[in-house]
Amino acid sequence: MFAATPLNRRSHRTQSLAKAVFFLMTVALVVPVLVIVGTLAVKGGPAISWEFLFTPPRDFMTAGGILPALVGTVWLVVVALLASVPVGVAAALYLSEYAPDNLLTRTINLAIINLAGVPSIVHALFGVGAFVLFFGIGASILAASLTLAVMTLPVVIVATRESLQAVPHAFREACWNMGATRWQTIRKVVLPNSVSGILTGVILEVSRTAGETAPIMFTGAAAFVAFLPESVFDQTMAMSYHLYYIATQATDVPERTTYGVALVLIAIVLLMNAVSIGFRVYLRGQKKW
Repeated sequence: MFAATPLNRRSHRTQSLAKAVFFLMTVALVVPVLVIVGTLAVKGGPAISWEFLFTPPRDFMTAGGILPALVGTVWLVVVALLASVPVGVAAALYLSEYAPDNLLTRTINLAIINLAGVPSIVHALFGVGAFVLFFGIGASILAASLTLAVMTLPVVIVATRESLQAVPHAFREACWNMGATRWQTIRKVVLPNSVSGILTGVILEVSRTAGETAPIMFTGAAAFVAFLPESVFDQTMAMSYHLYYIATQATDVPERTTYGVALVLIAIVLLMNAVSIGFRVYLRGQKKW
């Protein structure tokens, strides 16, 4: 009485085929990541120790630890975030809440999209010309972080705009009907309800900032610095550049040291992302809609 019709059976086969294809695509994405992380853990795990994490390198990078590179990476990421997030959020607020839909706005949007596709080496050359030479900052943490901030600015702007536009327009209309100004509405209603989406852009920025090599090797990163940075005007080592150097330039570096540096770099990115994701989940739980 309830036998499946040919159309039902055909639809079921199509759905099963689609599920199988999507599952295989997911496996194709996840398995390489697990293989890479597993390889790093097996080959780099023996190198991880307190001495490795909290001492500087010595003997031409063949011994010692990664403390200057570890601290330098944190400096670069934090300063880049401080430089890019306020500017990116402000730009997204203007484009989403204030700017009219005209030729200028569309041109700015096109420029943001194009900026996101510029290769990192081009950003590196821009950083050298603009921050190191033109503004006279010199090769330093500040110049390298500003270069990274410019490179990741489109990510913050796009993520912020999408989160702002996700806030129901009825929220804004309710505030305006109560006599609130546009800025009061943005500050009290729109921004608090879009913070979780803004953090998505911050997470993506952290991942890219910590792993970039080309933009910092010309603007502030050094192959070896014996001291820890004390200000943003100092040069510093960085995990990504340190990994590149010991893998391609230095000689007689133990294999486990190279894999250990890569493992710590991934762990730093995952830790920063985990903190941001946890905070985002907490903020999403506070929403009333």
